[in-house]
Amino acid sequence: MNRRQRILFVVLSIAVASLLALGVGCDLLERTKTPRLASVVHEDLPAEFDMLADVYKMLQNDYVGKDQLDAKTLSQGAVRGMLQALDDPYTSYVDPEGHKLELAALEGKFQGIGAVITIKDEVLTVIAPIADSPAEKAGIISGDKILEVNGEPTSEMTLIQATLKIRGPANSLVNLLILHPDAEEPVAIEIVRAEIKLDSVTAEMKGDIVYIRLSQFLKSTGNDLRDTLGEAMDNGAKGVILDLRDNPGGVLDATVDVVSQFLLRGIVVDAVDGQGRHNQLRVRPGGVATNIPLIVLVNGGSASASEIVAGALQDYGRAKLAGSKTFGKGSVQVVRELKDGSSVHITIAKWFTPKGNPIDGTGLTPDFSLDDEDEDLVNWAIDYLNKQIAVQSPVAA
Repeated sequence: MNRRQRILFVVLSIAVASLLALGVGCDLLERTKTPRLASVVHEDLPAEFDMLADVYKMLQNDYVGKDQLDAKTLSQGAVRGMLQALDDPYTSYVDPEGHKLELAALEGKFQGIGAVITIKDEVLTVIAPIADSPAEKAGIISGDKILEVNGEPTSEMTLIQATLKIRGPANSLVNLLILHPDAEEPVAIEIVRAEIKLDSVTAEMKGDIVYIRLSQFLKSTGNDLRDTLGEAMDNGAKGVILDLRDNPGGVLDATVDVVSQFLLRGIVVDAVDGQGRHNQLRVRPGGVATNIPLIVLVNGGSASASEIVAGALQDYGRAKLAGSKTFGKGSVQVVRELKDGSSVHITIAKWFTPKGNPIDGTGLTPDFSLDDEDEDLVNWAIDYLNKQIAVQSPVAA
């Protein structure tokens, strides 16, 4: 297998795109069932595709196991190969089983270890474990490289294949060979799978500050955030901490809903397709927290949809970013279902922040680059917001 083939076979946004199955962080224009495409007649194909029919005929005539030839399996292999030849790890084929799994994940639950994976530097890499998941409890951290799954090298797997192998029924075991960041030797980690329930919005009042964590972007995230903000402000919240750390992304439309809670107007994201055409998604009216002081927390696990939200709020000066540089996943995928229930993920655009800054491969640089982690960074954000609130508060003379 040559280098090009290895890159195409090695495949968590997102990922993923996220897809969000295990999940992979991806920003998708459509994450629900899409209309099936009409069959393409042979004469509509370029002449170069004639070789596919020629090779199939050769197999039927000459292959030693021609009695066992399965047209469905071979056609799926042909589709995989065609997409792999694009040298884009986010454009991929998903078999019927995998497509069902990714659709189920959008409903907010799945069975697996609870870690978000992608391909980075040609290696299967953990963007982030989901909070309180089996993966987190087993010691999986952001930046871990997954070298093997149940003894099989991941270098021979696509992202979807790796996802399906790592996922599995609750209470079953999966063995991973993990290389932690900055470690010289990998370690074997055994994890008991579980049903992972995805609550994308969690909140906690910290004095006059409401701390809100978005763990991923689901179809329900925008409405859940709106309700959470409204309740917090009714309870006297004077500032908001929006924590996007280790959030791998998700549904693109949810980013518009989230940003719209904090901005009155403007562009959320500018998606530019291969012909240079711009599709600018804009703020929707009716946000409930457009004036309240806001700080956004990010890190290397903030990817994809998280970067859209953080980039828009940063560009408009609505919020400062604090933490470390984000992941740098700035492409948009659409999911198209095929006749047999399988699907293809197709990269249709690259996205840019409202000021035209690219994110793919570069990420966002925080306004406050801080080494603080976990609660230390939250406490820093509380102090920062309290100072902002004090400046805004009227003082009697």
